[in-house]
Amino acid sequence: MIILLDQDGVLADFEHAFLDAWRVRHPDIAPVEFEDRKSFHIREDYPPELRGMAEAIYTAPGFIRNLPPVPGALQAVKELLALGMDVRICTSPLTQFENCVAEKYLWVEKNLGRDATARLILTKDKTLVQGNLLIDDKPRIEGAVTPRWKHILFDAPYNRHVNDRPRITWNNWRNVLAGELYTADE
Repeated sequence: MIILLDQDGVLADFEHAFLDAWRVRHPDIAPVEFEDRKSFHIREDYPPELRGMAEAIYTAPGFIRNLPPVPGALQAVKELLALGMDVRICTSPLTQFENCVAEKYLWVEKNLGRDATARLILTKDKTLVQGNLLIDDKPRIEGAVTPRWKHILFDAPYNRHVNDRPRITWNNWRNVLAGELYTADE
């Protein structure tokens, strides 16, 4: 079974690192707290006059590379690999990709080892990637084709309006995936 894992927001804690960086750079301007987020794209949760400030944080050199892991994510990846799953990281680079692309590789190497970089897939269209399951925090994933994978939604405040697919966290992943793995073996 091929399990595709999104990187930012699923494996790498983009959201909380952003908030920490915002508070350092703009201590007099309150950030939009994670639980108050409504949009998948963080800059869209800010008024137009603050969007450039938000973008400057997550496109800055070192931001992606230094993201902390989402709690429980790395252990879950190791367990899935130990179960014999073909785990791939399927991630979309930012539109301003100059720092992002290399730093995604560096993050994977730092947190999962150099060998894991061979399982990293960077694409702007995840529908073109083959797999059985995609675990992603993006509420809707659209592209050139109807994907073959089943989208399992990684829980986040900005996707809680979606209720037509399984929802997962690193606290409940074993229970959520148990049914998916059993079904795949039939």
